[in-house]
Amino acid sequence: MKAASLSEIKEELKSIPQKQLIEFCLRLAKYKKENKELLTYLLFEEHDMESYIRGAKEEIDEGFAEVNMSNPYFAKKTLRKVLRIANKRIKYTGDKTAEVEILLHYSTNFKGMPLKWNKSQILVNIYNNQLKKIRAAIDTMHEDLQYDYIKELQRLE
Repeated sequence: MKAASLSEIKEELKSIPQKQLIEFCLRLAKYKKENKELLTYLLFEEHDMESYIRGAKEEIDEGFAEVNMSNPYFAKKTLRKVLRIANKRIKYTGDKTAEVEILLHYSTNFKGMPLKWNKSQILVNIYNNQLKKIRAAIDTMHEDLQYDYIKELQRLE
């Protein structure tokens, strides 16, 4: 089965009655956890971005509390897990400000770890890739917003 394009789906959704649309949304939520999480964000959290970002930061903090500092290999596994959570939260918002704030928080926690991560090239690459993503997101923002975020990014570099 070949999937229809987004424009075709959009046109078809316009012609469907509201009751049937609700049933479609519920079926989508039933089959995939990620769809359910996105619907939860859109219905309950989208209107309060500050609280959503705060929740994402708390989730990142919890993940960093679980990092196994005994070995860079074990730390890498947990750090990537936390990064996946952060990226999922960013994907739901689609907002560059939220992306920058969440990634800055992740990078700040990363840099503050007691582990000697500078000696592991893999961990250094993870950290540097996040700084690149932050820089790219900042570059797309309005100039007034860029100044504050650039200062914080320079502190991390």
